[in-house]
Amino acid sequence: MPNAQPTETRLYALIPCAGAGSRAQTIQPKQYQRLLGVPMVVHTLRAFEAVAELTRGVLVVAPDDALMADVLRTYPQSLFEVRHCGGATRAQSVLAGLHALSELGAHPSDWVLVHDAARCLITPAQIQNLIDVCKTDAVGGLLAAPLADTLKTEHNGRVAQTLDRNHKWLAQTPQMFRLADLIKALQQSTSVTDEASAIEASGQQPKLVACSAQNFKVTYPSDFELAEAVLSTRISKE
Repeated sequence: MPNAQPTETRLYALIPCAGAGSRAQTIQPKQYQRLLGVPMVVHTLRAFEAVAELTRGVLVVAPDDALMADVLRTYPQSLFEVRHCGGATRAQSVLAGLHALSELGAHPSDWVLVHDAARCLITPAQIQNLIDVCKTDAVGGLLAAPLADTLKTEHNGRVAQTLDRNHKWLAQTPQMFRLADLIKALQQSTSVTDEASAIEASGQQPKLVACSAQNFKVTYPSDFELAEAVLSTRISKE
């Protein structure tokens, strides 16, 4: 008999965590850099652990990663399974993670929330808002922030052009799409830097879900200090 299909679609999380983060100029991969004494990736995992609707998650690390096991022994969690299947690019890591979710029982129609490990300031409420908005949408969507600054292009270190900032958004994560749709889109668009771009290339229009600018990706050395300041402020208000 064929395998029974779930009566309701489920939600899974996928966090690619295989990059070196060279722009951060840290000795170890930046996801292991400590913020308030805790590895950055742990802040990220804790936010997802607090979202009750999520069924399971996959944390994709590099094949030679020897640090994540120690991190999770020190900071145990129950949602994510570690897979050493990270690729050379984000798209490759995400695609490998999607196949891992299929192996764990995710069905083609289930939702997957893909999130940057370095967006460690994400909150459970922001994740839940994305779920609430997108779970009835035909395509899915992503957290994003409307562009507030004046936008310029550059040539040889000088301004080449000022662009109209109206209707422009800064893409964030999580990005939430159906498992089958995302696998197909990433197989066809292997050079994209986020999942929404692959979905767009397949002819679909992801939904934009407004989010705080504090959900930034820790990328450069100065970002660590800013992230710690935000985390400290949140703790002081608890």
